[in-house]
Amino acid sequence: MSVDAGADAIWPWLVQIGPGRGGAYTYDWIENLLGLNMHSVDDILPEFQNLSVGDTFALGDRGPTMRVAVLDPARALVFSSTEGNWVWAFALYPDGHRTRLVSRNRIAPSASPAARLINRLIMEPGSWVMERKMLLGIKHRAERRDATGPVITPEPV
Repeated sequence: MSVDAGADAIWPWLVQIGPGRGGAYTYDWIENLLGLNMHSVDDILPEFQNLSVGDTFALGDRGPTMRVAVLDPARALVFSSTEGNWVWAFALYPDGHRTRLVSRNRIAPSASPAARLINRLIMEPGSWVMERKMLLGIKHRAERRDATGPVITPEPV
């Protein structure tokens, strides 16, 4: 998805993603039907801007725990489920004032033919709808924030 903002305007939204954090910027009511306790915020939350490799968050009471596997500020953020079945990667590709925001998921297929069928017919289309809404939510927030200036200032290096 093309975002009319720099990677530095998008990055804060990515690092605070998750339940009990900044949410998923998608249809919270659907996430919460699944017990994920998502509440998407419209502000950058300073308390969730210090993400580190190895940090974790759980996706609901019964969902997987996601661990930060790669953290390359304003370039790439990769989560991997602790059981190793799911990798979720975000990449930022700046091009002048615009940035291409890419989200990719890789989920290990189930051994069960019925589970594979449910995944193909229900989960994949549903995931596409939710992922698109999430990317649009990040785009909207980052473009608005980029126009008004950052809420937080990064620490000098």
